[in-house]
Amino acid sequence: APKLGDRVPYVIISAPKNTPAYQKAEDPLYVLENCIPIDANYYLDQQLSKPLLRIFEPILGDKAESILLKGEHTRTRTVVTSKVGGLAGFMTKKSSCLGCKALLPKDYEHSALCPHCEPKIRELYMTEVLAKRQMEETFSRLWAECQRCQGSLHEEVLCSNRDCPIFYMRQKIRMDLDAKEKRVQRFGLPERY
Repeated sequence: APKLGDRVPYVIISAPKNTPAYQKAEDPLYVLENCIPIDANYYLDQQLSKPLLRIFEPILGDKAESILLKGEHTRTRTVVTSKVGGLAGFMTKKSSCLGCKALLPKDYEHSALCPHCEPKIRELYMTEVLAKRQMEETFSRLWAECQRCQGSLHEEVLCSNRDCPIFYMRQKIRMDLDAKEKRVQRFGLPERY
């Protein structure tokens, strides 16, 4: 448990309007692992707007706020998904083609590609394997950086320093690598096709 004076890492997540900040604060690793959307407007309003206005007001004058912080370029569409509850309980998940992203027909439910993309199986498979290998290389570089920081290149990384940006990058790439591995396995082919 945290003691007096300890730093407790947190991020502010998206929540309904007028939700208090203490209810929107969440553990960064939990947010990363569960793909919970972060409240970008909170960080823009509370962290970035005042320093940006101090920098750009001498250049842009009174229009700085309207140019930088309001307008068409600031509009975003946030989609909050729920794993359980509401309408999600009545939905069924269907597989989509890894080539064209179309929903797979009943005959092809357990395959990776639709009938239209099947002739391009080698090209699509190699694209997925190449992307997986690039992720593995990135993960290896991050892992080696953590090993150097730890002081040994021959031991497993035991780092849990949540102030380190590499810790979160390593966790994110590990999750992305697991997802990519599942995509490659959907082809049902050995990696040396």
